[in-house]
Amino acid sequence: MWTNITGAASPTEGLTGIVGFAATAIDTLGEWGVGGFTLAETVVPPIPSEVILPLTGYLAKQGSLNLFLVFATSTLGAYLGALLLYWLGAKLGLERSIRWLSKLPLVDREDFEHAAGWFRRHGRSSIFFGRLLPGVRSLISLPAGAAAMSLTTFSLFTLAGSGLWNGALIGLGYLLGTQYRLIDEYSRFLNYAVYAALAVAVILLLIRRTKRAKANRTSAKR
Repeated sequence: MWTNITGAASPTEGLTGIVGFAATAIDTLGEWGVGGFTLAETVVPPIPSEVILPLTGYLAKQGSLNLFLVFATSTLGAYLGALLLYWLGAKLGLERSIRWLSKLPLVDREDFEHAAGWFRRHGRSSIFFGRLLPGVRSLISLPAGAAAMSLTTFSLFTLAGSGLWNGALIGLGYLLGTQYRLIDEYSRFLNYAVYAALAVAVILLLIRRTKRAKANRTSAKR
């Protein structure tokens, strides 16, 4: 049984809050659970990959997960999530897809419009570089599908960008894996960061929707 300098009996002991929950879930579900997390995060970001993937690298360093399988499943999960949004954009078109997905919690129409604008400006290269940008990474597939981008090109750019992003975050966690104090400090910092990000996202979403409702009422009166 693994023991660190603080006397914890397992790699996840001592990690608290949302980070501790995520670490325990990953440790329990294993490598394929990581793929499930990244698939879900790509479609509807519940827990950002910036939290999940460094933890998987950390757990791989402790021997709980296989490093190479974690990289493979996380990249596969990201690709399948991207493929789902690509298919949705191709089947429904950009406007209908945005209108439908904007009803999901913590997602706003402006987020999709931002991703669509990024795709219009940068074309197919946006699929690769968009995977490296929070806020664009999860949504860039929708305009690609609506624009009937080649599935082969889309797949290659998605896998390359997702692989680079996942490898960097997993590698960071793996390198920190021998430094339990750093992981402990990192987990506390991430807890605060995630809670703050969720609070800001909710506030911004409420502000946006309030402004849009007022604008719609004003337009209706004219």
